[in-house]
Amino acid sequence: MNKAELVDAIAQKTNVSKKETDTILTAIVEEIMLAVASGNKVTFVGFGSFEPRERQAREGRNPSTGKSIAIPATRVPAFSAGKSFKDKVASTA
Repeated sequence: MNKAELVDAIAQKTNVSKKETDTILTAIVEEIMLAVASGNKVTFVGFGSFEPRERQAREGRNPSTGKSIAIPATRVPAFSAGKSFKDKVASTA
């Protein structure tokens, strides 16, 4: 499912126009990204949580030359699925 398909599904379930639904969905995604980028955790009970995680510096290898390279430490976004989400996926498998 892509964003347009998600907008269609939400608009149909909520009886809100597709344009308004797209605006709302875009705002939600932007706010989640801003919150996580500023170091906060965003939690939707039952669905899951988004949070920043620190990745330590490590040594990697260039696959074409085999030469070792230093990979710097960084902060990355992470998602952890909630119990209801996990149960829903498991039950439809």
